[in-house]
Amino acid sequence: MQLSRQQKTFFREQGYIVIPGALSQKMVDEALRSINHSLGSEGMSKDDLPRLYAQSFCNEVQEARAITDLFNHSPVYAIAESLLGEGNVEKTGAGQIALRFPMDPTSDPGPLDGHLDGLGSGLNGSAIGNYSRGFTGLVVCLLSQLSADYSGNFTVWPRTHTLFEDYFKEHGHEVLENGMPRLEYPEEPIMLQGQPGDVVITHHQLVHNAAPNTSPHVRYAAIFRLLHIDCKEIGRDAYTDIWREWPGIREPD
Repeated sequence: MQLSRQQKTFFREQGYIVIPGALSQKMVDEALRSINHSLGSEGMSKDDLPRLYAQSFCNEVQEARAITDLFNHSPVYAIAESLLGEGNVEKTGAGQIALRFPMDPTSDPGPLDGHLDGLGSGLNGSAIGNYSRGFTGLVVCLLSQLSADYSGNFTVWPRTHTLFEDYFKEHGHEVLENGMPRLEYPEEPIMLQGQPGDVVITHHQLVHNAAPNTSPHVRYAAIFRLLHIDCKEIGRDAYTDIWREWPGIREPD
């Protein structure tokens, strides 16, 4: 499976793309079985919930084949190579189990708020004040139906990848030591809807988040860090040269 020139143009302009039906129902079912078995057998501690939301649920299945095959042995890998170049995509060793449970029915979901990954929060495994550009993009594999907004949807702020490229060129990426810069974004956020097996790919510099979940259902997703083989060497330079690791976008077929 390859992306069309039209899809690549959309990705370049908007910073994300949705690929419907990239994963088979069989792969989705196997991933869900592993996750639900973990929830039923290992459970979770209420005290751990802030960390689990910031990092991953179900740590014991993050490296299971049922999870990693969603990226390594599915059409998603070929799609990634069409963006980063053949031979440039590292296989994944683990996926983030990203669950969003329904919120308290008496609570107000409040306004949507996005972020860039790699900024230390104290809960995500990195200290406050630290920042890093440790991946090229995000791959979000939907494992449950999202047919309405405010269902824990993966949410994107279109065109913020280029907004922040310009901002970092002017102010330096070192401003991230002070946390998430508060800028006026060019477009309103989009709470992405979709079906199990749909996949979202975003640029590392696109502002994103999970929407509050006011639905009656748990939102299931597996998220992978898309990694160019030279990502570590290029490091923070990609903050101001955002297509350096994306030859399929720089020079579309």
